[in-house]
Amino acid sequence: MKLASIGSNCVDFYTNIDGGKAFAGGGPVNMGVYAIRLGGTASYIGPVGNDTYGRFMIEEIKKKGIDTSHLYIKEGKTAVSNVSLIDGERVFGDYDEGVLKEYSLSKEDIEFILTHDVVVADLWGRVEGYFKDFKDRGMTTAFDLADNPDSERVSKAIPYVDYLFFSSNVDDMNKVMEKMKALKAMGPKLVVSMLGSSGSICYDGTDFIRYGIKECDDIVDTMGAGDSYIAGFLTGIISGRTIEEAMELGAETATETLRYFGAW
Repeated sequence: MKLASIGSNCVDFYTNIDGGKAFAGGGPVNMGVYAIRLGGTASYIGPVGNDTYGRFMIEEIKKKGIDTSHLYIKEGKTAVSNVSLIDGERVFGDYDEGVLKEYSLSKEDIEFILTHDVVVADLWGRVEGYFKDFKDRGMTTAFDLADNPDSERVSKAIPYVDYLFFSSNVDDMNKVMEKMKALKAMGPKLVVSMLGSSGSICYDGTDFIRYGIKECDDIVDTMGAGDSYIAGFLTGIISGRTIEEAMELGAETATETLRYFGAW
């Protein structure tokens, strides 16, 4: 799979590790790293600031083999998300989107994106307005709504998304499935809800397919687990695997990510 990761990137700053420790991350960037880990290739298209964190982000992304030919340095700050790690679970604090706030894709960026197999973005990327164009031009598309499937800001992208993801808990599975039906009615080919330790569920418009987790006895940090699931699922589905097989690969990829600090 050749993945175009677009929009958001951020430095995840862990406030309670070693007096404060920074990790490169951001949903689409993470997915690109995991796609490469699974044997594919990936490009990141988006901006960083001309600050220390921007230089750090570029260096770290390049180390992982991601194509940075369309990664831009803008005047201002790189996005930063403050994180606390509590019993292996990441708890998010303040978020400063920095130069992402004013970002837009150029015509050259769009033409470059179209050379890939799949384009993926998330809730924070500010690129949702381009998905109609991607779909009209025959691109396979994916989008992560994180834990906000009701976001009005990105609703205009959903009709042009093939593979739509969001995170949820299992307090009320009937409610989760009703939300999946509503999202599927807006146009996506598949809607997948990631349920943390309860696995995942996919809706194809007819059936709900459930898959559990791959056990991990040494969980260190849950950062990036959802992103790695998405990368695994997309790698599986694009390579011709069944939905359940793609969900299994997503679960395997997520388990690997649980074993270390930071997304990657």
